Amino acid sequence: MAQTPLRRLLQVFTWWNGTTIGTSWTTYLRGEEVGTDQYGNRYFRTKNGKKDPALGYDRRWVIYKDQAEATMIPPGWYRWMHHLTDLLPEQQGYVVREWEKPHQPNLTGTAGAHRPTGSIFRPDPEAGISAGYDAWTPGEASPQ
Repeated sequence: MAQTPLRRLLQVFTWWNGTTIGTSWTTYLRGEEVGTDQYGNRYFRTKNGKKDPALGYDRRWVIYKDQAEATMIPPGWYRWMHHLTDLLPEQQGYVVREWEKPHQPNLTGTAGAHRPTGSIFRPDPEAGISAGYDAWTPGEASPQ
């Protein structure tokens, strides 16, 4: 797929929209792809599993399909990325457990964010406040 001039410019200046030119170049020269997850993220390690002399283990990285969102790494790949195992998810025999929920992005700051009972950001802010609650006001004597 040919890149547009805008996409090339974004590759120079942004890291959150995919890979930068530097990451692409390093991946091409020093990396080997080891797999892809269900979200389309691609996982890499240093060629032939070569260990970094400073770290003592191979370097591993992910190139996200869309926006760089660390929560988009599934549990099996998380284990591999953080050197908890050297086995890829398909080699681990990893299966999704019935209690695991599908990925949901962080909704903080959006209309879908959690609004606890009594929050002024809820559509019904008074719904969760009990009738027996008296708010404290600075300067008033506290009830005994």
